[in-house]
Amino acid sequence: MKILRKFQKIEDIIMVIPFIIMVISSFAQVINRNIFKIPISGFEEAAKYSMVYMVLLGTEMGLRDGTQISVTIIVDMLKGKTKKIVMIISKLIVVLAAASLFYHSMGLVQKQIISGQVSPGLQIPMSIPYFSLALSFGIITLVQGITLIMMIIGKTGINNKKEKGEK
Repeated sequence: MKILRKFQKIEDIIMVIPFIIMVISSFAQVINRNIFKIPISGFEEAAKYSMVYMVLLGTEMGLRDGTQISVTIIVDMLKGKTKKIVMIISKLIVVLAAASLFYHSMGLVQKQIISGQVSPGLQIPMSIPYFSLALSFGIITLVQGITLIMMIIGKTGINNKKEKGEK
């Protein structure tokens, strides 16, 4: 559990950075557009890219907290070991899907690095926005993989809550 808490703190810190960039960029864009009457596309791009990072990083936070939308009617009817097995299989599917997306997103980032394409407003390498996919799915794979292992050995229950009797 200590490993998960450390990853969660790092993830929370990482999440604050794009939020601050998005707020400052959006504010600067509004001030610039309404007061100075000069459209600068860089502010809009920074806000968009920051929002993409926030959404993708927030995906893991939702998975971790169990706040993602899910259909649980069948799982809710199950009890005991059957329920645990279904939850482990479900978590395994999440880990495998995230690992696959991480692997393929690394290919996208590599292609962007090779192409040298830059964004039109900020003139930053497009590999930076594409890296949001690799970062988020890498974190999802890592954290959900640790959670899966802990579920298998009985250290966590459903939605990462400790089993009864644990301290």
